Amino acid sequence: MTANVAVETTPEAPLWNDPTQDLAVRVSALMDAMTLDEKIAQLYGVWVGASDEGGEVAPHQHDMEEAVDLDALLPAGLGQLTRPFGTAPVDPALGALSLARTQSRIAAANRFGIPALAHEECLAGFATWGATAYPVPLSWGATFDPDLIRRMAAAIGRDMRSVGVHQGLAPVLDVVRDARWGRVEETIGEDPYLVGSIGTAYVQGLQSTGVVATLKHFAGYSASRAGRNLAPVGMGPRERADIILPPFEMAVREGGAGSVMHAYTDTDGMPSAADEDLLTGLLRDTWGFDGTVVADYFGIAFLKTLHGIAGDWAQAAGAALRAGVDVELPTVKTFGTPLTDAVKEGRVPESLIDRALRRVLTQKARLGLLDAGWNPVPATLAGADPDDPDALRGTIDLDSPANRELARTVAEEAVVLLTNDGTLPLDRPRRIALVGPNGAEATAVLGCYSFPQHVGVHHPQTPPGIDLPTLHDALRGEFPDAELTVVRGTGVDDGDLAGITEAVRAAREADVVIAALGDRAGLFGRGTSGEGCDTESLGLPGAQQQLLDALLDTGRPVVAVLLAGRPYALGRAVDKAAAIVQSFFPGAEGTTAIAGVLSGRTDPSGRLPISVPRGSGAQPATYLGARLAQASDVSNIDPTAAFSFGHGLSYTSFHWGELTVDEPEADTGGEFHLAFTVRNTGERHGTEVVQLYLHDPVAAVVQPVQRLVGYTRVPLDPGEARRLRVTVPADLASFAGRDGRRVVEPGELQLRLAASSADVRLTAAVTLTGPERTVDHTRRFHARFDV
Repeated sequence: MTANVAVETTPEAPLWNDPTQDLAVRVSALMDAMTLDEKIAQLYGVWVGASDEGGEVAPHQHDMEEAVDLDALLPAGLGQLTRPFGTAPVDPALGALSLARTQSRIAAANRFGIPALAHEECLAGFATWGATAYPVPLSWGATFDPDLIRRMAAAIGRDMRSVGVHQGLAPVLDVVRDARWGRVEETIGEDPYLVGSIGTAYVQGLQSTGVVATLKHFAGYSASRAGRNLAPVGMGPRERADIILPPFEMAVREGGAGSVMHAYTDTDGMPSAADEDLLTGLLRDTWGFDGTVVADYFGIAFLKTLHGIAGDWAQAAGAALRAGVDVELPTVKTFGTPLTDAVKEGRVPESLIDRALRRVLTQKARLGLLDAGWNPVPATLAGADPDDPDALRGTIDLDSPANRELARTVAEEAVVLLTNDGTLPLDRPRRIALVGPNGAEATAVLGCYSFPQHVGVHHPQTPPGIDLPTLHDALRGEFPDAELTVVRGTGVDDGDLAGITEAVRAAREADVVIAALGDRAGLFGRGTSGEGCDTESLGLPGAQQQLLDALLDTGRPVVAVLLAGRPYALGRAVDKAAAIVQSFFPGAEGTTAIAGVLSGRTDPSGRLPISVPRGSGAQPATYLGARLAQASDVSNIDPTAAFSFGHGLSYTSFHWGELTVDEPEADTGGEFHLAFTVRNTGERHGTEVVQLYLHDPVAAVVQPVQRLVGYTRVPLDPGEARRLRVTVPADLASFAGRDGRRVVEPGELQLRLAASSADVRLTAAVTLTGPERTVDHTRRFHARFDV
């Protein structure tokens, strides 16, 4: 295949095209040669093919989207291309060809031959037609397995790079504060250490392939009042410092993330997109971040339309640039003519343009987009005939067997067994009744940022592009000799009670009932989980609780299987169901993974990344509550979870013991050394997830009763034992003190080794000595587990 290249390799090639030169020198030389229009053109993207007629996949898309005249824009250049694969269904090979041709057009149109940087969503896999749908981030958290998530992210990154994409808009590092928020499925959980360690692994995996990871949403989006999307945040500075910010800190320092996306929300009246203390003072000056800050879609314009701190588009653009936003996404709105005019009129200093431009060009140079000889054609299209699209179609596989195997492994490790009276694993049942709205629904495994649910719903005549076996399909394969009856019973959220009678009849005739319940992912109210799909109650949507109660009344063993994007209160099923299996939108291989757990082919090893409430209205409540947040005799509301953070059962049993502590005292700059033994006392292989919690009984400011500071997975054969040694740095006891400084205080602590936040197995009483010590973002983040 041939295509135009942006820059010819000649002895006279400009300095900025020479990859052997110092990067900063190259960027400065290019900037010196650019006009104001050419500079600003590098600071925005365009979204070709996006709808302005209501078929929205971004907030206020139909209000904000305008027709873009590419012919008029391109002579000045272009910073980014928004979602060339994730806007409409396109065959991967034809999409790669189209992107290569577009990039050639962009490079040929501007004086410097600079292509655009192409970005895509990749929250649960590359969000394009025909690409593997992996489990959602809440399932990543349930694995407690950073190495596995690193491998998954690398697979996603390789697929994106194979078709010419440079940047991925993931991971989401928001810490859940209220499970009523619709975007819970996009998060990794309710604990900052779990979110940070898993999210950082994702960043490392994605960027190992040359794709820039984008941390979002910076910062506090998930802490909105009442769990409403794009709503104000009222948290204080210590909650922000100790809960919201640490995952971003970790991903910047240890992950080396190349991009950060600002949040939509305002905190105490300050919108993130205009918060200079956050985007420049903390992110860059303190943490040392040197990548690009990109706008969440239309977020700069929202400074005028939603936040009301800007009177016109130019004022919004200036406020965002001053704060530290470098790139307007998804399309040009405020960074175009309004910004150009404002600079010429002296309302916005050109130095702010130059500051953002330097960051953008540096990133493009690191990606090779300024190099002489740059070629837009990916290696996957080498030798292909661009004039024969029929021959090209289907030649790039983004849903390979290797991808599917990896997706299945993640899904298997993420399945959480909440309760089990011995019914599971199922022992060759003769008659199975599969009841519920998610039993025969192929898309029940997908989150709202999967391509079929995010974009495919707007193209109902187009098949999903990937194989999505239903739970019915998976059970039929797992139990080939069983008689399998399928009854819907009710819809996910239609409230229809008419089918419950038939469901009860089927249940009474079965040996075991599998109740397939949960969510339907969607956007902006079109689902029960997903962006803009917030809920007033954590009761099961629609009439699903009535269906579940009716099944329990039959007296038959009921196994509740939740395919959901958030945890739900399950009423009396918590105590009456034979078993409860929780799976958070487990992706294309999810039903196979669930069936394997039900049959016992796979031992469940997932652990809850978020607490499951006992009551539907006792919110917000996370395990990170202080003493005042616990149940008490001065309130009639008991927020105690039905299943706490970190909970999960196995088909085998484990014994923990023989705890030793080398020295129970350490300096505030030192560390503790613990050792203990975990033994598999059951009759089959299993994996225990060891969790380390820190309890600080007396501190200068109120602390959570306990918080996760480390974890590890321990696979064990029957009868096998492992001696684990744990090094716990004093830095892990740090918190934001009275004056906002992060400090490690002297005093007594408890290091709790636990199977969950509610199941402490061993406790080490230790003491920190010496003076109070101040720490910063260079502190140690992790306990070290050695076998």
